[in-house]
Amino acid sequence: MHTLLKFRLLPLLALLLVCQSAFANNKAYLIEVDGAIGPVSQDLIIRTLEKANAESAHLVILEMNTPGGLDHSMRKIISAILASNVPVVTYVSPPGSRAASAGTYILYASHIAAMSPATNLGAATPVQIGGLPEMPTTPASKDDDPDARPGEKTKTSMNKKIINDATAYIKGLAKLRGRNEEWAEQAVREAVSLTSEEALEMNVIDILAIDIADLFTQLQGREVRTSSGVQTLVTEALTVERVMPDWRSRLLSIITDPNVAYILMLIGIYGLIIEFSNPGAILPGTVGAISLLLALYAFQILPINYAGLALVAVGLGFIIAEVFFSSGGILGIGGVIAFVIGSIILFDDENLAVSLPLIGGTAAVAAGFMFWVLNHLAKMRHKKVVSGMEYMVGLVGEAMQDFTGEGRVHIEGESWLAQSSKPLKAGQKVRVNAIDHLVLQVSPVEES
Repeated sequence: MHTLLKFRLLPLLALLLVCQSAFANNKAYLIEVDGAIGPVSQDLIIRTLEKANAESAHLVILEMNTPGGLDHSMRKIISAILASNVPVVTYVSPPGSRAASAGTYILYASHIAAMSPATNLGAATPVQIGGLPEMPTTPASKDDDPDARPGEKTKTSMNKKIINDATAYIKGLAKLRGRNEEWAEQAVREAVSLTSEEALEMNVIDILAIDIADLFTQLQGREVRTSSGVQTLVTEALTVERVMPDWRSRLLSIITDPNVAYILMLIGIYGLIIEFSNPGAILPGTVGAISLLLALYAFQILPINYAGLALVAVGLGFIIAEVFFSSGGILGIGGVIAFVIGSIILFDDENLAVSLPLIGGTAAVAAGFMFWVLNHLAKMRHKKVVSGMEYMVGLVGEAMQDFTGEGRVHIEGESWLAQSSKPLKAGQKVRVNAIDHLVLQVSPVEES
């Protein structure tokens, strides 16, 4: 009886397992990639791909709108896509979005490349960040255009290596996915761009879809080749799960915002300066060190122009030096100018730049502080001395005893040894004329 019951339950268990597997496979993860490609987006995409592969999900969709980003992060994302058993669809959406620079490479690497109307892609020429000067190669290469201007002929060998490497990389991706290799090379070498309609005509993308529902309709029944083999997409009843950034990703995105990184740098510099000026204060040094380390972390991620960073540091140094070495405002004004110029060119990417109102506000505060210090110092020069030996000259006190020559006088609550060439009586008003080795030279005050 028990044996018979077991045999009857086995098909039911098998059916449950099949249903459970089908339910797990009937899921599509959707990741919104809105903004620059960097470590934050890299971490989110790679972790989602790992989760999708572990759960044997049916599809992963990258809904993309990006101006580009860092080469290192882009290549990490592409490596994860190429190794994925789950098909990856990169969908440039909503209308008005773009997949520029790094986004174009990721679009080419994806198993399915899709765009919505009124979107564009391209401009994939790599740009070397750092702002360091390069030495031109001489003479010009024989392959250079003879009609080009002299400056265009003297491309650096390093720049050529970077462009050639990027060209080979995107052409390899295009060949792997069966897409337009010729245009891919033009996107790198000539920074050309395409609209979504042109991209579809030129076999740069696979699908032009109005929305996600339209995308699923066109994906139904398509065959794609992943690292595990050829798969047929079934998208009629897919459950879409949007992947939201966790607290770690949100925190890193805040820190790596150019404006926040800029403020952290200023807090760090000023905090350390205050600590060095007032040893033992502890709080400014602690806050300054933490802020500066966070700023340096952000600067490793952001496209920094080191000449701009140096100008910001020099400008701050000049403004602070004006406090200690009065130059009539020369150091301070020069510092504000260097600070503003350095802040403007601090980031190479116009999409990852400090806002001009923030730069202007910070410069105004620094200039206001400097002029307040200069005004304060100018007023101090005209003020009467309020301490030290010089302060005593001109004060009026009274004799504590009758004396001629040397005796004691009472000045502002203190007893001083004094000398007078005229006889003085106890209680008589006297004025300090000079000080000689802590002995006051006094004379009687004439009564009016």
